[in-house]
Amino acid sequence: MYPGFGNLVPRDIASRAAKNRCDEGYGVGPGGLGVYLDFADAVERLGAATIEARYGNLFDMYERITAEDPYRVPMRIYPAIHYTMGGLWVDYDLESTIPGLFVIGEANFSDHGANRLGASALMQGLADGYFVLPTAINDYVAKGGFDPVAPDDPAVREAETAVHDRIRSLLDVQGTRTVDSFHRELGMLLWDHCGMARNADGLRTALERVPELRAEFWRDVRIPGSGERLNQELEKAGRVADFLEFAELLLLDALEREESCGGHFREEHQTSGGEAQRDDDRFSRVSAWEYGETPVLHKENLEFSYVRPTQRSYA
Repeated sequence: MYPGFGNLVPRDIASRAAKNRCDEGYGVGPGGLGVYLDFADAVERLGAATIEARYGNLFDMYERITAEDPYRVPMRIYPAIHYTMGGLWVDYDLESTIPGLFVIGEANFSDHGANRLGASALMQGLADGYFVLPTAINDYVAKGGFDPVAPDDPAVREAETAVHDRIRSLLDVQGTRTVDSFHRELGMLLWDHCGMARNADGLRTALERVPELRAEFWRDVRIPGSGERLNQELEKAGRVADFLEFAELLLLDALEREESCGGHFREEHQTSGGEAQRDDDRFSRVSAWEYGETPVLHKENLEFSYVRPTQRSYA
């Protein structure tokens, strides 16, 4: 139907095409609300083991729901809501209806649209945080209805001095390790111990390593060039320095949360069937960490009057 796309037809187009075929009476399965997704050619071309490695969890889930083996029988699929998380309204600067409150990542609605890309949570967080928000907040502060601050105000001088001191400190290290090497090690450390699945021992191991890695960074990072002109390695170093601080907070938060929920899977907290085991009595709350040398966790419990949280089940 869409030869121009080959095998890469966008998700929203494929979904609408499937729905239209079902509406026209060509659907399969109960109520005619389904189309076939046939993996037979892929299994023959790549082998069942490769398909299992790529889609095993999905296939197992499907078989538990339908009692049909998708390795042998075409899957029946139909467009459905992918997420109902919504998201707060924001303008083009990511500012909410509350002046001065900016909302980034999947907490806002802005980038999903009709064709919600795979892993857009990660991509939207990167785009909002890396590219949009720094400029948007600067513009807000520059034109917001604040009392004017003179260039020689002590607070301005203090901020300028802090920035210049940090740049000079980074450039003066002249160590042996590249910024990328620190970034890779930290990224792998978080992936291994604070990824989709994590446990208390791994989180504690990472919490021991991150402060060591941060000390090594400030002792042994090497940044070529100077601070007198655009220097991407220097910019990257500043972001990695921030990442080293934020990583420790991520680990602290993951260790404090003694339950499994959503993308946060604590291996110690799972059902006998291997499903995520929530603890709604202790963790039905809004949490916020207050930044500081020793972060402080603030908690506000949530009360549900009409709709109660329930455990998701694929059985």
